[in-house]
Amino acid sequence: MKYPAEFNDIRCFDDEEVAVYLPKLLEEPAIQQILAMFMSAENAQKLVQVAPAMQSVRQFQSTFIIALLNALIAKTSAGVQLQNAEKLEKSKGYLFLTNHRDIVLDSAFLNAMLLNNGFETSHIGIGNNLLIKPWIEWAVRLNKSFVVRRDGGVREQLLISKHMSAYMRYVLTELNESMWLAQREGRAKDSNDLTAPAIIKMLNMSGEGSFCQKLRAIKIAPLAINYEFDPCDYLKAKEYQLKRDDAGYKKQPADDLLNMQTGILGYKGRVSFVVAGELQVPDAWDELPRTEQAEVAAKAIDQMIHANYHLYPNNYVAADILTQSTEFASYYTAEDKAKFMAYIDSQLQKIDIPNRDDAYLCDMMYRMYANPVLNQQKALGK
Repeated sequence: MKYPAEFNDIRCFDDEEVAVYLPKLLEEPAIQQILAMFMSAENAQKLVQVAPAMQSVRQFQSTFIIALLNALIAKTSAGVQLQNAEKLEKSKGYLFLTNHRDIVLDSAFLNAMLLNNGFETSHIGIGNNLLIKPWIEWAVRLNKSFVVRRDGGVREQLLISKHMSAYMRYVLTELNESMWLAQREGRAKDSNDLTAPAIIKMLNMSGEGSFCQKLRAIKIAPLAINYEFDPCDYLKAKEYQLKRDDAGYKKQPADDLLNMQTGILGYKGRVSFVVAGELQVPDAWDELPRTEQAEVAAKAIDQMIHANYHLYPNNYVAADILTQSTEFASYYTAEDKAKFMAYIDSQLQKIDIPNRDDAYLCDMMYRMYANPVLNQQKALGK
């Protein structure tokens, strides 16, 4: 067992535990249903038959998970790309700090692309609020996910953050293995992707040396994610209106489950993951007041993510509609615009809530697609 016992409460499963949890996972009707959705009966049966012989997490990922993900990509997208992979060294473990679009697929697709490009997969941070059923926890922890606890009071959260920071630093520096983490807690539902300084502070709760030394040691590699179509866009817009109309509104576990299912099953068009390179941490950051250090680092990460979005015609159409201009008209055709507007209208029709505010909901969905364009323009100084 390569993980110290102190991390047993949050760590991913190790090789010795594959034989314990994989058989349980395969018995779950939900897993059988997922395989049936994306694979032929023959291919699904073959995969289930070879699974019991798997004795390591790597075998599970490189055989079972990659087969399922490649089938999912083929059925629900027009392709997923990892761009600028040459900026990564295969001998290094990186902290992939990314914007967050889809609860499940951001990290899953990244790992598929890493495997398909000859890299080792990354560890994945997942909130305990998403571990709604036992089989979900088995599946994600077999897939190198560690648990990010989001419960407890202020004092307990401080201890939780220190514990998670120590675990992440152990994986990144002692094991020299990569890790994925969202730039903030939860998805940026309006796609205004901003790194939370609290994430930087959490990362530096462990380790030795100055602020800069600790940050350099974990080799942060910001990465920009963009989906041509976000299957959950209407669910995100719906949540915005529910929160606007009811200050006490809170999502339920069933809402998270619906978002996960919709994100997995819905059509995504083209999907891009763009490596921005390794974050350069100048010595000057050590001279800043402690209250400013995390904010400066967060802004530097944002700059790298925003500058590296791979944008699609939908994004430019939305930006022009939102700003009531034709500034980006050269990036799309009249047909692109008509199709995207029809798509937004079709998503709107899926929203069934009292006092549905169509203008507000459409505005929110356009905003989701426009914000990456507007943020990229700022990042590039345009």
